[in-house]
Amino acid sequence: MDWKTLDEMPLADKTVLVRVDLNVPLENGTVSDDTRIQRIVPTIRDILDAGGKPVLLSHFGRPKGTHDPDMSLRPLAEPLAAAVGRPVMFCADCRGPAAQAAVAAQQKDQVVLLENTRFQPGEVTNDAKLAAEFAELGEVYCNDAFSCSHRAHASTEGVAQLLPSCGGRLMEAELGALDAALGQPERPLAALVGGAKVSTKLDLLSNLVEHVDHLIIGGAMANTFLAAQGFNVGTSLLEQDMTDTAAAILDKAGETGCKVLLPDDVVVAREFKAGAASQTVAVDQCPSDAMILDAGPNTVARIGDVLDQAKTMIWNGPLGAFEITPFDAATTTAARKVAERTRAGALVSVAGGGDTVAALNQAGVTGDFSYVSAAGGAFLEWMEGKALPGIAALGKSCAS
Repeated sequence: MDWKTLDEMPLADKTVLVRVDLNVPLENGTVSDDTRIQRIVPTIRDILDAGGKPVLLSHFGRPKGTHDPDMSLRPLAEPLAAAVGRPVMFCADCRGPAAQAAVAAQQKDQVVLLENTRFQPGEVTNDAKLAAEFAELGEVYCNDAFSCSHRAHASTEGVAQLLPSCGGRLMEAELGALDAALGQPERPLAALVGGAKVSTKLDLLSNLVEHVDHLIIGGAMANTFLAAQGFNVGTSLLEQDMTDTAAAILDKAGETGCKVLLPDDVVVAREFKAGAASQTVAVDQCPSDAMILDAGPNTVARIGDVLDQAKTMIWNGPLGAFEITPFDAATTTAARKVAERTRAGALVSVAGGGDTVAALNQAGVTGDFSYVSAAGGAFLEWMEGKALPGIAALGKSCAS
């Protein structure tokens, strides 16, 4: 690790500029899922306990460089204060005189929450002037937004190089879990990758076949791999123009010794809706007028056999159309198997991605995995083996 943690930074009497991710779902002005708020609480409390004064930077939505009242961070001040247990002062700007005044007036045991960084057009372009204005507000910079660190923005990459910088507690947890899963894993190492399209996870799959012992492919993307092997997938979601790419990934897996598990039985239906009539068929018996919506029980049993051998497991994406019963069966059964092995201390399990988290929540096992990342794009890019600009910048800060 070539970046510093909070424990390595002098925080007493320092104003600490903290990049967090408060891009939480709001319904009628109320936070409907406070997971991201809860996950930044340890960093904020540790800074306060060390005598520092936290000033929070975050984006919310995609206002595209304009001031949109519907994307203000103001409604988050109260739930943030409730979570941290300290007063949170909201400032209606994130730069300039108003922000400077708010920071100057900040008392110990108070948190300052600055307005949406993406109201500034220079945020997403990593404008040097805006980064410098951010830097003027603090004496130490702390990045606790792993989920935003795949973007080279002024509040993630630019400002990190202008102040003594470190990672926060959530950043430590995320990178520690990812290193345990892919950097220095206990083997055998298995990965389950699902979702709709091969095209969106091409880099991920190509990287994984070089690092994992077992690759389980599910979801609609499995249809493209099945088609590449000559199977009829009926009216299933399929990327016909990606079949050659899928075949190339399978060839690469053969060269690296990675064992790929594809469905050998599938659950099919003529329509995609709750309660639709369905049947389980062998993978070579898919009716031409039916679509594949889940992996079958034999495939799930084979996945269970892989999990019984594995010491480390990475999960990204569902095995089927889990949003609708009965096409959630494979995902739920496999997730509960991972949870069981993890609870027994036999498996290190790391999962991430929006649909993945939703599927694990639905299966009731999120808390049983070793680590579930709230990050989407950043989680994928790390698993793809890419450097994340917001993290790389921590190693280039003026404290390094």
